[in-house]
Amino acid sequence: MSEASERARREFPAFPFDPYPIQTDFMAFLYDSLEKGGIAMLESPTGTGKTLSIICSAMQWAVDRRKKQREQQNGKSSDTKSSSIDEEEEPDWMRDFAIPGPEMEEVGRRRLGSGSGALEKKASFVRPKNVEKTAEESPENDEEMEFLVDDYESEAEDMEYGIGRSKRKGWRCLSSSGSDEEEVGGGMEEEVTPKVYFTSRTHSQLSQFVREFKRTAFASELNLVCLGSRKNLCINSDVLKLGNLNRINEHCLELQKSKKDSKIKVQTDNGRVRRVKASSGCPMLGKQNLRKQFRNKVWEHGALDIEDLAQLGRKIGTCPYYGARDMVRAGDLVVLPYQSLLLRSARESLGLNLKNSVVVIDEAHNVADSLTSMYNSKITTSQLKQVLSHLELYLGRFRNLLGAGNRRYIQTLIVLIRSFLRLLLGCQEDSSGISNITNVHADQATEEKNFGDTSMTINEFLFSLNIDNINLVKLHRYVKESNIIHKVTGYGTKFASSESGSLHSDCQGHGAEGSVISGFQALVDIFLSLINNDSDGRIIVSRQKLSGQTEEGCLKFVMLCGEKIFSEIAGQAHAVVLAGGTLQPIEETRMRLFPGLALDQVHFFTCNHIVPPENILPIAVSRGPSGMTFDFSYNSRNTPSMIDELGRLLCNLVAVIPEGVVVFFSSFDYEGQVYDTWRATGLLSKILKKKRVYREPRNSIDVDLVLKEYKEAIESPSGVLNDSRTNGALLLAVVGGKISEGINFSDGMGRCVIMVGLPYPSPADIELMERVKYIEGLGELSSPTPNKSFGNKLYSNSKVQSGFDILRKCKQRGREYYDNLCMKAVNQSIGRAIRHINDYAAILLVDSRYACDSSIRSFSDPTNKLPLWIKDRLVSATQSYGEVHRLLHQFFQFNKKKYNQKY
Repeated sequence: MSEASERARREFPAFPFDPYPIQTDFMAFLYDSLEKGGIAMLESPTGTGKTLSIICSAMQWAVDRRKKQREQQNGKSSDTKSSSIDEEEEPDWMRDFAIPGPEMEEVGRRRLGSGSGALEKKASFVRPKNVEKTAEESPENDEEMEFLVDDYESEAEDMEYGIGRSKRKGWRCLSSSGSDEEEVGGGMEEEVTPKVYFTSRTHSQLSQFVREFKRTAFASELNLVCLGSRKNLCINSDVLKLGNLNRINEHCLELQKSKKDSKIKVQTDNGRVRRVKASSGCPMLGKQNLRKQFRNKVWEHGALDIEDLAQLGRKIGTCPYYGARDMVRAGDLVVLPYQSLLLRSARESLGLNLKNSVVVIDEAHNVADSLTSMYNSKITTSQLKQVLSHLELYLGRFRNLLGAGNRRYIQTLIVLIRSFLRLLLGCQEDSSGISNITNVHADQATEEKNFGDTSMTINEFLFSLNIDNINLVKLHRYVKESNIIHKVTGYGTKFASSESGSLHSDCQGHGAEGSVISGFQALVDIFLSLINNDSDGRIIVSRQKLSGQTEEGCLKFVMLCGEKIFSEIAGQAHAVVLAGGTLQPIEETRMRLFPGLALDQVHFFTCNHIVPPENILPIAVSRGPSGMTFDFSYNSRNTPSMIDELGRLLCNLVAVIPEGVVVFFSSFDYEGQVYDTWRATGLLSKILKKKRVYREPRNSIDVDLVLKEYKEAIESPSGVLNDSRTNGALLLAVVGGKISEGINFSDGMGRCVIMVGLPYPSPADIELMERVKYIEGLGELSSPTPNKSFGNKLYSNSKVQSGFDILRKCKQRGREYYDNLCMKAVNQSIGRAIRHINDYAAILLVDSRYACDSSIRSFSDPTNKLPLWIKDRLVSATQSYGEVHRLLHQFFQFNKKKYNQKY
């Protein structure tokens, strides 16, 4: 055993086997970074055991830190033993007069919570003053009274809590997210600190992390808690069938407020369906003994992923979503998706305490954009029409029964929605009233008002609509706390179902109530966005398109200020770790998330791949078989000659590359154009003589089936095609699709990865251009409004030209961000191959912009942003395709002999 292995065994005994030197270096660096605290960035190529190294290092640090804390506490206990003896002689009242610890403070808070619950029960409904029920105004039956919103007095705000008071509900009102969820919390457990929070983008990545954790000795020693969304963990079939995540969340919270007896169908683990009755709205939350049993079973089984938790919840008959949340305090390691950790409202709802803990963010190559996008909000024209129609109906029915506060807020909501719709539809209100707006269609809107997408600051938006005098903070609070959403949608659903009812057509149909609730939630999110500082983001106005187009108008808020959001996490945690296969360039990440730290204050680690140099062959291909220079820039990529030359290249490559080949294109549209051209010219049939061709579907649900067929064609080509002349398969994929982000092509699945061109994002994307302007500091540069006389194609070209104009104005940071988006996508795609030490593959970068002399490369050269393990081995084939063919032939013949393989 080497010295490095002995050191690893000594310092990181949980590692399941002798680590490679780079794994030892990774774990040691991470451990030292956690000791120092602050921000760390660790870059390790995919396939180098990054996840296992993170687990063994971070958890070892947590265990060691607790041990030190116990030793320090024991030392303090010895020093204070004499004072404890003196304390026993003190009167009881003096001993009791002690500052409570965190646990007692939590108990106190829970007691206050239960007290407010008592207030709710004691409070009585107060009818608005000076309002008498006439026979005409009285609801047709008592059932309609349930839709009357409780009286709300926003002016009588409590100074301590800072919330409006509902006379019926006391201090606590219905909220779509927030403290209401805590009512279902289980028994309080002691908080384990320091805790490690591990977050990644998808549930599948989290499940993979749990599987790696099970391989270590920590699996039997430490408590792992896996958190997921309600959509993944809910076992109430009546809720799950709603499908949409927002509707599932809303209905779950609504069930918690229901006090009526309910029966639902629950499918047990043996497949049988039984009906369960409970006094609470959701029977899966009714019995504390079952929830305690769930927690005990989870600790007994050890590390369980999302699927395991859902299965256990079904077996016991209790909610695994809230069951997992109950265990967070007692967890040593909490595994959760991005949204649950990075979104402030989600952290508060889950009760996550980041203080003195470690946060590990995996797949952090795009963490800045992921973070800001979580704070984006959007509402469409149809959603605004739905909400407006329901509010008008509700106000018309209950106007004289509502208190002054409720009536004023509902009227304010109507005014705001009308303003939004006038902006999006480009129409003017006439004397026929507000309901006329809900009947305006795209072909009725005045065509000269149908401009393209525009952007503006928050204040510009508010001033342009004359709504800058409305207190959006109070309005947002009212919608969240007054229960108005469910009262309005509930009445609207009842009205629509009656024989005489007739709501706007957009509000009827399948899932009407859930659809309107989603629209209300989108409106609430927009209100919250408009409360941000003026410089934090931009409002994108996408107006209703011309008649004949399906795309509808929308308002969207784009968050730009990532550093403020990230500081909330970094300010609480002891350390934050950004990990990924490639994190370069780290300077951009630093400037966008923690600009207050100098580069030398960020702990950065990078390493080479574990595979030997001869197992990787990266080539920059600048010329095709006929000698044409490859140029897939925006102005050249669509030419028939360029597409044909690419097809001829593939015809040659499939003859020399064995097994599986994955080709990445910049977009689904371009891949479709190339495929159709090859089919028309006969190039596709030539490729099919050597390899079966598969295409990535637009619908990610269908990806698994395509991959299954692709794998079968590689493993048994003659069995699939009944033709022994074929060898493997060719997969046409798209950068940014599911295949480029989360699918691994090890061994024969990916003997070659081909990147076609440089996949720059579209400069016509106004949201992207706003981010570019923000990063560059071009905040005052307004987005030009396209000429109203443009046709669709000219309008699209105008947006592209506007984007290029912005990029030309960028001197450094904005343009560099745009370049980095492209190269991060390249790195993610080509990183799908080479998954273990005995794997081998070729990587072809097909574009002349990749190929240049390494001795004269500038900083802006795209190859400088490649991972170190690829950049150092990159061969630039600038002369002819023959050079490429020769290198590939030699490479595969060498590795065929090395691993004694038959193709």
